[in-house]
Amino acid sequence: MADKLPKIKVKKAKRLGRGYGSGRGGHTVGRGQKGQKARNKPGALFEGLKMKKSFIKRLPLSRGKGRFKGKDKPIIIKIGYLNILPSASRVDIELLVKAGVVREKDAKAYGVKILGNGEINKKLTVLVPISNASAKKIEKAGGKVVKNA
Repeated sequence: MADKLPKIKVKKAKRLGRGYGSGRGGHTVGRGQKGQKARNKPGALFEGLKMKKSFIKRLPLSRGKGRFKGKDKPIIIKIGYLNILPSASRVDIELLVKAGVVREKDAKAYGVKILGNGEINKKLTVLVPISNASAKKIEKAGGKVVKNA
């Protein structure tokens, strides 16, 4: 009979508001003296009487199109970061991921764009989207920009 489980004592909850014999007094029954919470229970979504910034009034603003602003824009890479790549290499998303400039998950989801902040001194062939200012800097350094690759 080792399969028999031991009996567990379960203490019953005190029933409030059923007189002094119930174990939790009569009169105020653990609700304090006066006030809104002593008389009844406010609703789960009740936040006092503020109207302008209540949770319920803000809900429509957090749904739909405008919620994820900027998430569909590409990841920005400064042109100075391309100096860590080997000379005469083809700059595409795979090379940027391998070099640790961007994460693979983000690059595949949002894409990548190179902007002209910084200086470059290596000859590179760029296959990813690029700004005009950074394209000029790469061509000035002897590199090449392939549009619509």
